[in-house]
Amino acid sequence: MAEVIAHGIAHERGLADIEFGSAGTAAWEGAPASDGAMLVCLERQTDLSTHHARLVTPDLLQQYDLVLAMGPHHVERLEALGARGKAHLITTYASRGASDRPSGDPFGGELDLYRETFEELHRELRLVLERIAAERTPGVS
Repeated sequence: MAEVIAHGIAHERGLADIEFGSAGTAAWEGAPASDGAMLVCLERQTDLSTHHARLVTPDLLQQYDLVLAMGPHHVERLEALGARGKAHLITTYASRGASDRPSGDPFGGELDLYRETFEELHRELRLVLERIAAERTPGVS
């Protein structure tokens, strides 16, 4: 969900040159999005139908300047795979270090948990993209 949410926010903000990717530390390569994620995205007119899971690898991490994760255990794993210095919790990066709260993981949960997670990701990713846009503009922080 995070990848399609970020794409949508970037499009709204005119940040078309940012590349987004999604991968999991325990993903089943090629698996479609979960039913809960698909349904919640459909409710919000967000298309997740083409998503296929991929496992995070050191080679994949080298392609990105910033890697965001939902939980501290994900950050630890990403750093072990080579993302030290560029892996952050979504909430920590969004808040510029004011929060280190993990994001909810709805996998296997009820539909309401997927809805809550969608809203949380939308809120946090909006802040992430505001930060990126501000850091691109000299004199703005």
